[in-house]
Amino acid sequence: MKLLIIEDDTGLNRGISFAMEQEGYEVVSARTLREGETLFEKEKPDAIILDLNLPDGDGLDFCKKVRQRSGAAGETAILMLTARDLETDEIMGLTNGADDYITKPFSVSVLKIRLQNILRRKADSPEEEYKITSGDVTLDLRTFRAFCQGEELDLSMTEFRLLQFFMENKNRALLKEQILQRVWDVDGNYVEENTLSVNISRLRRKLGSDHIRTIQGIGYLWEEKA
Repeated sequence: MKLLIIEDDTGLNRGISFAMEQEGYEVVSARTLREGETLFEKEKPDAIILDLNLPDGDGLDFCKKVRQRSGAAGETAILMLTARDLETDEIMGLTNGADDYITKPFSVSVLKIRLQNILRRKADSPEEEYKITSGDVTLDLRTFRAFCQGEELDLSMTEFRLLQFFMENKNRALLKEQILQRVWDVDGNYVEENTLSVNISRLRRKLGSDHIRTIQGIGYLWEEKA
């Protein structure tokens, strides 16, 4: 089990790393958000212990990006650390994808148990929790594979995320702005509306035109087929 620790306090980082190595984890550690992002992409950890406040960025933003990349199933376990004992911080951490939250100072023994509980919950989750099905379309959120009538679809990651958002909101009208913000505008950057229409057209070609309906002047709607 590979564990990534992102904590800028050198002493605390070393202490957690040593304790977790004693528990049998393979540990890689970072002291900045940039180092953490690099290690996340390179090492593909099973779990992350993540400090909320880092010298070069916000742990919440990193947590959100990890969830965007790993899908709604949240395959990578995330335990967030913070020195601020505020309910709003806890809510922000959990709503941005953290599996649990612990306030400094804390006992390393408690940290171990919290992490073990997260990993146990994920291991015990039935496989169906990682799948979304709507009519003849199924998404596997762990492997990022999509199937229509049993045939695998060749989708880009953007197309997969777009399809996932539609299927999570089946039979519900979605504004163009909602879709752009959820699928593309992760970092608050401007995205042209034409980008959405191009990707919708590609999805329709791959799925069949009857799945995604245009609602004039509003946006789009995913119609679940029997």
